[in-house]
Amino acid sequence: MSDAGPAASPARRARRAAAGAFAAQGLAYALVLTSLPTFEDRYSVGTGRITVVILLVCVMAALGTVLADRLARGRGGSRAALTLGLTALVVALAWAAAAPVFGVAVVGFLVYGLGLGLVDAGGNMQAVAVQQAYGRSLLASFHGAFSAAGIVGALLVAVTSGRGAERPVMWVLLLGVPVAVAAAVLVVRGGWRGPAGEASLEALPAGRRVPWRPVLLLGVCVIAFYIADSAVSSWSSLLLGDLRASGHVRPLGYAAYLGAGLLARVLGDRAVQRWGRTAVVRTAGLLGTVALLAVVAAHAPWTAVAAFGVTGMLAVVPPLAFSAAGDVAPGAADLVVARLNYFNYVGVVLGGVLVGAVGTVASLRAGFVVPALLVLAVPLVSGVLRVPGAGAGGRVRPSGGMAAEAHRPAPDEELA
Repeated sequence: MSDAGPAASPARRARRAAAGAFAAQGLAYALVLTSLPTFEDRYSVGTGRITVVILLVCVMAALGTVLADRLARGRGGSRAALTLGLTALVVALAWAAAAPVFGVAVVGFLVYGLGLGLVDAGGNMQAVAVQQAYGRSLLASFHGAFSAAGIVGALLVAVTSGRGAERPVMWVLLLGVPVAVAAAVLVVRGGWRGPAGEASLEALPAGRRVPWRPVLLLGVCVIAFYIADSAVSSWSSLLLGDLRASGHVRPLGYAAYLGAGLLARVLGDRAVQRWGRTAVVRTAGLLGTVALLAVVAAHAPWTAVAAFGVTGMLAVVPPLAFSAAGDVAPGAADLVVARLNYFNYVGVVLGGVLVGAVGTVASLRAGFVVPALLVLAVPLVSGVLRVPGAGAGGRVRPSGGMAAEAHRPAPDEELA
């Protein structure tokens, strides 16, 4: 499908809307994540209570994914789920910014978690639908918008830290509100109308079901990435501290990781067009494994910073996994994307918990052996991204071609 011409206009508008939603989510995520120390000081609470809140946010995000799945089956499709999610982000950011006591702030975090799940699932559904309309790889660019906005959010918090009042309103959080509102308006006006496919098993031809094996294997890729991502975001600064890095150097491990991740996502779609999804994901998985092992072996801060940067190449894995999910069952792409989205939060929780647990018993350096070994699963299962009907190596074809060559699962591959 050409990018030009009247027929492409709805797809272009939907592409802008989805990119705006990813950017709004990335900005909000960074504002909240990097403001957690401020919340600790503001309400005089310990890390343990903040950790509990983070776990509750993950639970609410999973519930948001369930809700997105249900909404995507209705008349509004994934556009309705994404709009509701962005609205929840607006409410959550404003609520948390103005909460007078910790208990009230927790309510805002719960609303944020619900919105996070809705935007995660709804945004990826919209992105898959737009990619199918264009007939070429686009998912990495959408996730690149998330990464770029996340870097902006982290810089905003860093620049304003200690320079703005935290009471009665933590105003830095409010910076995400107009961006989320603008993204919601874009989605309402130009979001993809209706689901990718019909978002239901009933929409598939008689006797067809969503094959569970590709979904689970794609889930392995997603879990492995988010375990590594959570490990780096949660523990990289502390590990650099253990290596006697100065206070200015400690944040640079995560900064290098984010920068390399953005580069991987910006170049990811072009790489898929040339080499295919399978080759790109396999290479990213191998690089990530080697880089995390380099973190374990590092004895100097700058060696670890460089290793964290290379680990950022893994950032191309989730968008390409969701891209492949859209090809697993072209008649029910929204359904598959929603189910794959659950694996995000499993990885986030495991990444923070497993590395910290090993770090408590041994050392943080030893803790990074866990994500290194789990990321090794990515190249081992990367063949699943070569979805039948998507072209050699997972190169994306126009949706008509994919539907025509769709995989017919064996009876034992059916997902009830």
